[in-house]
Amino acid sequence: MPHHSLAPDPALNAARAVDGERLWQRLMEMASIGAIPGGGVCRQALSPEDIVARERLIGWAGQRGYRVAVDSIANLFIRRPGMIPTAPPVLVGRHMDSQPRGGRFDGIYGVLAGLAALEALDAAGIQTRHPVELVAWTNEEGGRFAPGAMGSMVFAGQRRLDDCLDAVDSAGVKFADALRETLNATPDAECRPLGFPVAGYLEAHIEQGPRLEAEGKPIGIVTGIQGARWFDVMVQGETGHAGTTPRALRRDALQAALDMIQALKGLMYDPSDTVRFTVGRFTVSPNSPNAIPERARFSVDFRHPDGRLLAEKGDAVAQVVRGAAGACEVNITETFHHDPCVFHPAVVAALGAASNRLQLPSLRLPSGAFHDALFLNDRCPTGMVFVPCEKGISHDVRENAEPGDLEAGARVLTAALASLAEQPPTIEER
Repeated sequence: MPHHSLAPDPALNAARAVDGERLWQRLMEMASIGAIPGGGVCRQALSPEDIVARERLIGWAGQRGYRVAVDSIANLFIRRPGMIPTAPPVLVGRHMDSQPRGGRFDGIYGVLAGLAALEALDAAGIQTRHPVELVAWTNEEGGRFAPGAMGSMVFAGQRRLDDCLDAVDSAGVKFADALRETLNATPDAECRPLGFPVAGYLEAHIEQGPRLEAEGKPIGIVTGIQGARWFDVMVQGETGHAGTTPRALRRDALQAALDMIQALKGLMYDPSDTVRFTVGRFTVSPNSPNAIPERARFSVDFRHPDGRLLAEKGDAVAQVVRGAAGACEVNITETFHHDPCVFHPAVVAALGAASNRLQLPSLRLPSGAFHDALFLNDRCPTGMVFVPCEKGISHDVRENAEPGDLEAGARVLTAALASLAEQPPTIEER
């Protein structure tokens, strides 16, 4: 393989060597694996469909002579060598599993855009100093086994593999058994240790939101991922006859829960529309049309890119809920807390520079959704590029993206990858 120094022109040549038609064809081929009515995909983690998709990806990698490896949680790595074999690789990728009624692009686009980037480096004759590895993380969606992002969390040391093995899906299948079947399906793959050193990580994704489409920008340069705090609220009242119990004597758990949600809406009011506040789950008991509810339970999902505001409003949730409880008892449990992450400025700058050099208008924005990049960010310099998706719809069969936008994102990814694999920044330089 001839070597070229990574001046701007060779990196730009690599970006222009991205084969957009082949990228689209592969996306459609992957969409046929687990296809469901409406044009969507059901390819859940460690399922037979996931195994077939992995085999297809390995087949494409084999045509290029790339080395294939897996670690003990079945994260899949495809290696393009660098000039310094012992140098830590720069990773690029995403995940291959989908939601139960997912779309054709969420996750898999990042994997196939990464493969397109490796092939474009080949086509441009560029040999990078650091190896470049395509990665497909295991169980990002969490639709079959909870929690999601198991593969990247375990790789990054934020969760132990042993803590994942007993997870069970809706059919009673244990994660450990499905993992074993998946690993057995790639017997020729090299075994890699969890958490090996990496020099950087890049990820391409559909936006899963409406901003790029609304502003007519083909590229989103992601500055970080907003933080999140999740709560479970249990309200305990007392049941009684709907027709005979006076209002003054009632301990109506449903009414108290509604008062709590209204108070939380006040707490979360934000004229800039940056706060994300959602009550996505609500249950009531005994759930009878003529009985006063004795128990209500609801979830709170609160997200914000500012760590200070995330702390202030999150810490106030319990006080606000208790203040609206009236005669009912309430128990609040915080079930998840992750502070905002800010991506490495040098990686953000590299993506921005690539977009500018390719004359692709871009918008800098935080990600409202979680991604594997959230967990890699503490381990290595990390960044993401977004492309538009129609009406911001994702996690649904209606999910759609235009071939030209997907190709543009892969080009920006390739140019930035070429730059980072030549001279990646260090985590200390953040």
